Amino acid sequence: MSANSPFPAPEIRCESAQVPYREALAAMEERNQAIQTGEASELIWLLEHPPVYTAGTSSADDELLDPRFEVVEAGRGGRYTYHGPGQRVGYVLLNLGERNKDVRRFVHCIEGWVIDTLGDFGVRSWRAEGRVGIWTSDPQGREAKIGAIGVRVRRWVTMHGFSVNLAPDLSHFTGIVPCGIEEFGVTSLEQLGIECSNEQWDAALLARLDEFLEKVGEPCGARS
Repeated sequence: MSANSPFPAPEIRCESAQVPYREALAAMEERNQAIQTGEASELIWLLEHPPVYTAGTSSADDELLDPRFEVVEAGRGGRYTYHGPGQRVGYVLLNLGERNKDVRRFVHCIEGWVIDTLGDFGVRSWRAEGRVGIWTSDPQGREAKIGAIGVRVRRWVTMHGFSVNLAPDLSHFTGIVPCGIEEFGVTSLEQLGIECSNEQWDAALLARLDEFLEKVGEPCGARS
C-alpha cells in the first residue's frame, strides 16, 4: 500500500493448491460479513478451482449446454462461467462504504487492473461495449475472451471478482455459452504462445495493486 493511503492494507492470500468452489464461496461470504462488522480486514484472494460451472444471477437454462462438471449457483452478477485448472481467479473483497460507493467504478477498475497486467505480458486486451469481460485477439485474429468479470456487493462490501485464462483446457468452456455470448470464443495466454505460471501472474498483478486501490478510491467522477 502507498504510504499516503488512508486505508489499511488488505490481506493478500495466494493459494498454491486448488480450492473447491463451494468452499471458496462459503469462505468469501463469511469474510464479507466480517468486513462489514469490522472484524476482519479487506482481502485480495488469488486461487485456482477444480473444474466447475458457476451460474450468475442472469444465467439462462439454455446456456448450460453440457453440465459435465458440477454446476454451482454463485450469487454474483453475470451468467454462466467456467473455472478450472490453468485459470487464475481473483476474489476482491473491499469495503466500498469506506472507499467509494461507486460499484460501476469498482468494476471499471478491476477491468483496468487485469488489462494492465495482461499488457505486462505483452498481451493487448480491452473492454467491449455491451459485452462483459476482457477481450483480446486469438491466434487467428478473431476477437476472443481471455478474462471474465463478475461481482456482488453486499452492504457496500464486494465479493467475487475476475478470472484470467493462463493455460486452461479450453474445451471445458464448450459445456456452456460463456457469459451468454455465443458469437465469440475464448483464448488463453498459452494459446497466444505465452507461458505464465500462477506465481508469475500473481506477482505481476500484485505489483499493480496500489495503483488499482488508488483508482477505486478516487472521486466518483474520475475515470481512466
